[in-house]
Amino acid sequence: MLFEALHDPAVEDRVAIAFPARSLTYGQLRGAAGRLGHALDGCARVAVVAESRIETCVAMVAAAEAGIAAVPVNPRSGETELGHIVADADPDAVLAADGQELPAALAGRRRVPVTLDGGPDRNFGPGHLDDELPALIVYTSGTTGPPKGAVLPRRAIASNLDALAQAWAWTERDVVAHALPLFHVHGLVVGILGPLRRGGTAMHLGRFSPEAVGEALNGAATMLFGVPTMYRRLAEACERSPDLASALGRARLLVSGSAALPAIEHERLLRLCGRRVVERYGMTETLMNTAIRADGEPAPGTVGPPLAGIDVRIVDEDGRTIEVSDDETIGELHVRGPNLFLGYLNRPEATAAAVRDGWFATGDIVTRTPAGAIRIVGRRATDLIKSGGYKIGAGEIEVCLREHPAVEDAAVTGEPDDDLGERVVAWVVRRGDDVTAQDLIDHVASMLAPHKRPREVRFLAELPRNELGKVQKRRLVAG
Repeated sequence: MLFEALHDPAVEDRVAIAFPARSLTYGQLRGAAGRLGHALDGCARVAVVAESRIETCVAMVAAAEAGIAAVPVNPRSGETELGHIVADADPDAVLAADGQELPAALAGRRRVPVTLDGGPDRNFGPGHLDDELPALIVYTSGTTGPPKGAVLPRRAIASNLDALAQAWAWTERDVVAHALPLFHVHGLVVGILGPLRRGGTAMHLGRFSPEAVGEALNGAATMLFGVPTMYRRLAEACERSPDLASALGRARLLVSGSAALPAIEHERLLRLCGRRVVERYGMTETLMNTAIRADGEPAPGTVGPPLAGIDVRIVDEDGRTIEVSDDETIGELHVRGPNLFLGYLNRPEATAAAVRDGWFATGDIVTRTPAGAIRIVGRRATDLIKSGGYKIGAGEIEVCLREHPAVEDAAVTGEPDDDLGERVVAWVVRRGDDVTAQDLIDHVASMLAPHKRPREVRFLAELPRNELGKVQKRRLVAG
């Protein structure tokens, strides 16, 4: 059973989900989910229009309780992308809030409105459902082709949320605040389903703002989930507002994910509010793999050791396991455990390429510290640069650039070079115009090995990022 609290009369009046305009207790959530679940009788797969609203959460819980696979879709996706997802997933119905406008790609499908009505329904519930039954089909970003639907079983969600609870001492007393989108695993699985599995409260802020975060942490919230761009804005706001800094300092846990939080922001937040931010690492296909523990040693720049029950290994380009833990030797991270997906929907060849002998090849290039923590260096497809006979991880150079006081943001790519094979190119957002390209090249050369210095620096007004703050490097091309 994914959500025992839904079936516990003792917590019927506890707030399960809170949005700015509406909240639902566990009893009310059970009633609304039960009413919707009965309307889905006969469905095997449903699409959920995953706007940041309480109806999205009700739809997800209803599908999970009924044993139906839910496909969260971003209604703001491009027409081509959304059309591909709908055709590939072929849902039996579309769940959306009553009166919510549907994108054209969904308009021809059977629609089931999501309402918040209904009292506690003691007869609605799954009883026993197979742990391998698909619970979610979440589509990847499609950076190497059309998006692929990662099929996540109930087993992966339950085991992963329990492992996170162990690492973060996460209990029913916690109230998790966030403003993350609900069509990715960060906001949906960890940020909404996680609190519900614990029997606590998921508090969605609707839209992110430092003011909304401060209000939540001055109220009932005990944990904050965010992405680096949010924490950077919080740090900037804390410089101006001691009250916000005090609110952040009261949080039991500040968690950042989806991209690396620069060391300079770690230190700034620690100085301002007296709390360290912990990082974790996950993927759509695996959910969370590693995490800094609530009781662990702070390790800015790393994403912690593997979660309980999850095995990791680092392999070189020849597929040999790298045994050293020197925080220097890079290789691709492979993951094995109950957190793994079942495969890509309708893509057996892609599944076979990604999972071999039970190990999922993440495509992420990492190092391992002597303490066993994983440091993400970059993606194999975009962040492994082969220059002058060296293998260089873009992430290490990006961290170095962001530590320069005149750098607001930075990304690093490799471009073809007749002499070096690939040359290191830095894309930089400056604070003002006082720093030059040569200044930044010299800065990297003074902190890292000479072969890691950028051969070229290009200045931008901003870096292209997706909803979770990840840099879209394929859009960084010389123009």
